[in-house]
Parts: sequence; C-alpha cells; structure tokens
Amino acid sequence: MRQYKYHLEKYHTGSKRTCPKCGRKACFTRYVDNDGRHVFPYHVGRCDHERLCGYHFSPRDYFQENPQMFKAMTNEKQNMTLASSTPQRESQPSFIDKSVMERTLSHYSINPLYTFLVRTIGKEEADRLCRLYRIGTSKKWGGSAVFWQVDCQGSVRTGKIMLYDAKTGKRVKEPQSHVCWVHTEMKLKDYHLRQCFFGEHLLPLYPDKQVFIVESEKTAVIASHFMPDVLWIATGGKNGCFNEQAIHVLAGREVVLMPDLGATQEWQGKLPMLRKVCRSASVNDVLETIAADEQRSLGLDIADFLLMEDTPRMILQKMIDRNPALQTLIDEFGLELVEEP
Repeated sequence: MRQYKYHLEKYHTGSKRTCPKCGRKACFTRYVDNDGRHVFPYHVGRCDHERLCGYHFSPRDYFQENPQMFKAMTNEKQNMTLASSTPQRESQPSFIDKSVMERTLSHYSINPLYTFLVRTIGKEEADRLCRLYRIGTSKKWGGSAVFWQVDCQGSVRTGKIMLYDAKTGKRVKEPQSHVCWVHTEMKLKDYHLRQCFFGEHLLPLYPDKQVFIVESEKTAVIASHFMPDVLWIATGGKNGCFNEQAIHVLAGREVVLMPDLGATQEWQGKLPMLRKVCRSASVNDVLETIAADEQRSLGLDIADFLLMEDTPRMILQKMIDRNPALQTLIDEFGLELVEEP
C-alpha cells in the first residue's frame, strides 16, 4: 500500500482545531509530515464540513506558494537513502473483542439517539433496529451512541462514538464535534484500523436483498425502518470506508448508492470501481431531483426527507410533551398506538 509523506493528522483528543475559514471549532485537521521533518503552518489542512465550508489547503498548495521550501525539501530528499522499491505487505486489520461490544448493547435509557428513535418509530422498533445494527451506548459525553463496525466474518473492527440530541436526532456539534473512536478511547497499542461498512455483518444474512449505501449510520437505521425490502448499510461519511478493499464484500450484489445532497457527482465517480465487483451498481439521484436550493445547501440525506412528515409515533409524542398526563393515561389503561398499514 502506498505510503504518503504528508497526510492529515490522525484523530486524537485535542487534534481538531478551529477552521481558519468558517471559524467552527474542533473541525479542522492539519497536515503533518510522516517523517516529522517539516511542520506546516496552521492553515495547511482540511475542514470536516466539506459542503458547508469546503476549506482544503493541501501541502501541494503550500509548496506552490512557497517554492523555496519545496526546493529545500527536494534537496533534503535527494540526500536521503532511497526507500526500497519492494512492495510492503498489506497490514492486517486489528479487532476488538466481541465482549466489549456486547457490554455496550444496553443502558439505552441514557442514549439520546435511542430516545429519539423511540419518539420517532416506537420502542419496539427502536429495540429491534438497535439489536439488528449493533448500536451500543457509551458513557462518553453522558451516553453517546456507538456504531459498531462488524465485518462479514463477525469480527469487530471498531466503533464510532457519536453524541446526538434526543429531540432533534441531530448530532451535537457545539461547543465541539462530539465524535471519537472506541479503539482510541481504549488506548490500544499497535492498533491498525481498517474500516468496514456499518451494517456489513448483515450482508451474509440477507444474500438476496438489493443493497442501498448511504453516508450516515443513523440514516441507514432510519431508512431500514421505512424501506425494509432492501438492505441499508453506511460508509460512515462521504468517503469513509469507500475504497477498493472494503467493497469486495459487495461482490455479486446489486448495489444502489444514495448520497447526501451535494455528493451525488462525487459518488457517481465510484461506480467504475463498484462495477468491477458488483452485479450492478447505480446512483439514485431522486433527492437532487426533488430538493429545494435551501435543502441542497444543508446537505440533507434520505432520512431527513423521510422524517419531514411526522410519523404517528411522533405526533403522539408531541401530544405527550404538551400534556404529560396523557402518558399516565396510556400506561394505566395499557393503550397501544395502532398504525394503519
């Protein structure tokens, strides 16, 4: 695997900085020198908000503005011993013990994402989807969701820890972005992360289902409730695990990409790679067709559209929020919400 001399700094506590363009805190990642020989200025890096901000100042941009630095680095490189041209063996992925994951599949009462799902689709369905997709609860930030990445062999690659708002279902991004990784929190040594799709463990269970791929883990879960006839999995971001290594699990499958607004063109560029291994691969651009300009600027996804109209459960929850005594009445008489088919 090709090793790049300059790369974005790996995430660790305190590594995210304030973006020099949009001014948001804890969303800017600096470029670093793999050999530690060169320290770039603060503004050389990339903002996480690719669509809302889009700031990306690469080492190439820096050296183009500072040719004298590029010349100095080139001379230094010429004086160094040339690296061996023998290809290096691919590092094998590291795994986390399943028992660690299993211990998190509880304590949903403090999990804001679970609370949102209950308010939106009901407790029974929320429980089913959390079990199906292996969504856990972390004590981090008082009860964050853990989106476990479990591969086709059932091995646990890692878990992404994210904090959500219980009422809106949106990620908590202030005063900082509340996102981290289980392997980082566990401080595992010599850990080699190779991400897989969120929901990948479901592929062997549903070999005949058409596979729909979205960016967000939460979106995959919500879409699975509304459209259960297909299998929903997530990349964990616009790029995430979207690479030639990860897509081999999709060999022989019918795959449809459902990108967020603003990412359609970039995901269309993934089709040649997918068509090498998939039975078929296409991009569904229905969101781009129906979206208003404001919705495009917000980068909405399929889950946002599915939840634009209140579900019966959401309507009932709003009534309970306005009059908590209604919940007492429901519990006292054992009433159940009946949804029309």
